[in-house]
Amino acid sequence: MFPAAFVFLSALAGMAYLRFAPLPPGGDIRPTAVYGADGSVIAHLFVGSTPHRYLSLDRIPKALKDAVIASEDAQFYQHGGLNWRGILRALWVDLREGAPVQGGSTITQQLVKNLYLTQDRTWSRKIREAILALQFEMHASKDEILERYLNTVYFGRGATGAASAALTYFGKPLESLDLAECALLAGLPRGPAVYDPIDHFDAAKARQKEVLQAMVRTGVLSPEEADRAWKEPLRFSTKPVPPEEAPYFTDYLARELSARYDVPESALAKGGLSVYTSLDSKLQKWAEEAIRKALAGHDDLQAAFVALDPRTGDIKAWVGGRDYRESPYDRVLARRQPGSSFKPILYLTALHRGMTPATRLLSEPTTVEYDGGRRYEVHNFGDQYPNRPIGMRQAIARSDNVYAVKTLMTVGPQAVIDTARQLGVTSPMEPYPSLALGTFPVTPLELARAYAAIANGGSRVEPRPIRQVLDGSGRVLAAAEPQVTPVTDAERCFVLTDLMKGIFEPGGTGSRVAGELRGRPLAAKTGSTDTDAWMAGFSPDLVAVAWVGYDRDRLLSASDSLKAAQIWAEVMARAVPPGSPDFAPPKGVVRVAIDPETGALATENCPQVEWDYFVRGTEPLEVCDVHRGNHPPEAPGDSPRTPFDHLWRWFQGRLR
Repeated sequence: MFPAAFVFLSALAGMAYLRFAPLPPGGDIRPTAVYGADGSVIAHLFVGSTPHRYLSLDRIPKALKDAVIASEDAQFYQHGGLNWRGILRALWVDLREGAPVQGGSTITQQLVKNLYLTQDRTWSRKIREAILALQFEMHASKDEILERYLNTVYFGRGATGAASAALTYFGKPLESLDLAECALLAGLPRGPAVYDPIDHFDAAKARQKEVLQAMVRTGVLSPEEADRAWKEPLRFSTKPVPPEEAPYFTDYLARELSARYDVPESALAKGGLSVYTSLDSKLQKWAEEAIRKALAGHDDLQAAFVALDPRTGDIKAWVGGRDYRESPYDRVLARRQPGSSFKPILYLTALHRGMTPATRLLSEPTTVEYDGGRRYEVHNFGDQYPNRPIGMRQAIARSDNVYAVKTLMTVGPQAVIDTARQLGVTSPMEPYPSLALGTFPVTPLELARAYAAIANGGSRVEPRPIRQVLDGSGRVLAAAEPQVTPVTDAERCFVLTDLMKGIFEPGGTGSRVAGELRGRPLAAKTGSTDTDAWMAGFSPDLVAVAWVGYDRDRLLSASDSLKAAQIWAEVMARAVPPGSPDFAPPKGVVRVAIDPETGALATENCPQVEWDYFVRGTEPLEVCDVHRGNHPPEAPGDSPRTPFDHLWRWFQGRLR
């Protein structure tokens, strides 16, 4: 009697231990969830495999669940973790062979093996597997076990989990698979390499038939349904699997997590983290759509688009190419010649070095000397020259190269490089005249950071992809606050911003897309070289950069060169509503009317009037002496001036 009671009590104690003892560490291999700014899941990360998608059981097709249970563990919902009949059968074979060669594992056993154990075929591993299976069944429901199994079992070709397998083999979401496709996937875990349908189609079809027959035996299919499914043609995909959304951004994020945010590699490898990002899913979708539309029919042409919040540096959209599955190379981080999109950095330097919007320089075919007698010929696009002095607004609007190079030689190339560094451009540059024309390559991300400082009134911001990272228990592993560093003054940034609005006026380089942007507060600059097309610009709360070109530096056609502006305009037209608040002028600027022909204060007799902002104290005071008159015209929106105001402005001009 005593031995029986001892055995009973020992068994009871063992069951109590299994029930209340915690499961071993290391079993949480859920992928890391990546959230957009609106709280929606945009991707999953899982180090060591292809992008891992974790789906709840209710999102997994019933056909796949039925197929897996029928082929792997028909008594799954009846046993407590171990199938004793299968174990005895396998044990008999193992004893006969003198080694553990036979299977017989339940779904629960396979799951704990994936979570906690090695793949070794040893007696000790099999015993530990059985104990852990019993323990796991006491800690989780059957549905939870099946969900974990379907999300962690290996299907081959780097695909962990059924959702990743569906994209890997069929190029479509798991939820859209039919019976035939589900039956084929269900057969893969038994031997992913042996039954690989792309390399070993006949073996895969034979295994699919075994699965369908098992489903008939368990009563979830009729023989006729199984036969139809087996005869159904299968179409496979061989393209790489991108993350769910924003694949280029997700790749960048994965690198930044460990390199910049000190999230340990071990935490990434284990998974189960929650990464909250700044990405705007709606803006991201608009950018991807704009690129697809612009590049349709141009197979080799590539594009990149990145958008930031200029106040915080939050990354709002990130597209590194036309199709991640064709090329995961990220062009947001690729250095390309910015062309004239670099010129706002030049003109910000000029505004600091005494030039103003009224500064007029002769635009004509020009050769400049530098570096002890070396000569550099400057050409405008299409060799079109005004052959007269022009001001800064016209130079920016029409992207006049002669004005730009003369400005560079006036302020000094090194001063422009220093400004670029202050704004966040880190790519190598040399103090040559061609610097003014954007011949030294930069990345779209660098250019976006530089433009953000202009947009926000003079503060450099660090691009911020991540706001917070939590571990599986909700503990904060990393938190990123905006990094904002004042580098220049708001007054000159505002003056430059107002000048950059001019590209959308008739004759400006952005006039082709001005119609769809009408009524929106936008400042921008186009840029083009023989191999690169750019458009960069901003509203008060969004800065964006678009680039178009070929990876191997092929020459752009005339139509290719327009596509960066098309992409930028389409996104900004959707992101910035008409009638949005305009850029607010700081207190240290004044707005005056000048005659663009003379650069002096305009009179009512001047045939053309240009309204420009100036840093207070730098505005012209001389009245135009070519078109003499008594007073300047009224500024749009200004209250009418009194005769005393007109007299005082005239008197100021005479004193100057």
